[in-house]
Order: sequence, then C-alpha cells, then structure tokens
Amino acid sequence: MSALRRKFGDDYQVVTTSSSGSGLQPQGSGQSPQQQLVPKRKRQRFVDKNGRCNVQHGNLGSETSRYLSDLFTTLVDLKWRWNLFIFILTYTVAWLFMASMWWVIAYTRGDLNKAHVGNYTPCVANVYNFPSAFLFFIETEATIGYGYRYITDKCPEGIILFLFQSILGSIVDAFLIGCMFIKMSQPKKRAETLMFSEHAVISMRDGKLTLMFRVGNLRNSHMVSAQIRCKLLKRE
Repeated sequence: MSALRRKFGDDYQVVTTSSSGSGLQPQGSGQSPQQQLVPKRKRQRFVDKNGRCNVQHGNLGSETSRYLSDLFTTLVDLKWRWNLFIFILTYTVAWLFMASMWWVIAYTRGDLNKAHVGNYTPCVANVYNFPSAFLFFIETEATIGYGYRYITDKCPEGIILFLFQSILGSIVDAFLIGCMFIKMSQPKKRAETLMFSEHAVISMRDGKLTLMFRVGNLRNSHMVSAQIRCKLLKRE
C-alpha cells in the first residue's frame, strides 16, 4: 500500500476488488484480491492559489439593485469579455442614436430631397441619407473634420443637438475609458508570479506551535509593504 502511494502520489486511492470482477471477494475462498487505482475526487478549495475566495453569497435580497447602484465598480469587476462587449455595444448604440437624430432633423426640414439644389441651404451640408448622417456624426465625434459635411447657421436645432452630442460623448468617453483604464491597471495577474509552498507545517518556534509556509517571488522587482492574509476553517 505504501509502495503504491509513493509511486502514484496522493491523487489516487487503492480499491480492493475480487479477481473475477463480480462483486466483493468472500473470505476464505483462496483467491487473491486485485488492487485497482481509482482517482480521488477533487475537493473544491475554499481559497484558490491565486487568492480568490470561492464563496458566493446568497439570499441577500435585492442583490441586482445593489450591484446596479455601484455600476462603475460592477463594470470594473466584470470579466474582460463582458467589458469589451459592453464597451462596443455602448458606443455602437450611442453612435446609431445620434446619427438617427441628425437624420431626423434632415428629414423633417426636407434636406434629403433638396440636398442637391444649388441655392438651398440645408441644416448639415451634404447629408442626404442615413449613411451620410452617420459619417457626419463620426467625423464630428472623433474630431476628424474632412470639411465636406458641416453645420450651417440656418439650423438652430442642429446647434442644440451638436451641444448635446458633445456633452454626451464626453460623459460616455470618461465613463467607459476610465473603467477600462482602472481594469487594466489592476494587478490581478501579479499572483501568477508568487509561489506558495505545496505543504504547510506546524512546529515549535519561539516556544509556541506555529503554522509555517513559504512564499516566493519569481520577479526581480521587490514588493514593498507586502501583506499576507490567511483564513482558518474549523468546525464548531
């Protein structure tokens, strides 16, 4: 038994079965039992090696509203795939909405049918369909300014919409870019280069029983004011 354990490690347990494989071996039959190696069932860790705690709180009541009340922190704590999805979706919806507003102004003023008339001054020059309205919004929002599409002074509603677009764009940029910047600056992968000893020991140190384990840093950079927290599980 000890030889098998030394050979295969603690990930397997030895199970004794009969030689025929049809049930338990009765005593006194004279047949030698066979030993099989069965993988042990992995127990879920309370705390992972990277420090993540595998505890989920439940039955708290109005849990969703609590997360939405702190939306910025919720977005920062999401996984990268959800952050990128929300980032792309928010900008796409905002761009389509603002382009639709410019198209509605051009449609209500009749600029779509009179865009090619020589002596007519539209709200936005050279906007005669939705794709051109979308391109005008992108040029304005990204401050590209090709000079082909521009707002004229004959359209007060366009000036108001332009101010609203500038304010809304600044808010969306500050919120999403700030969220992405904070998420990228978090050292969540720093624990990948910290190695903990495989086993912990309890021995006498300074006259007291002390739990001891080793921590190693694989990087050449030093960690200043590092703190280590441990969690103890016991039955009560």
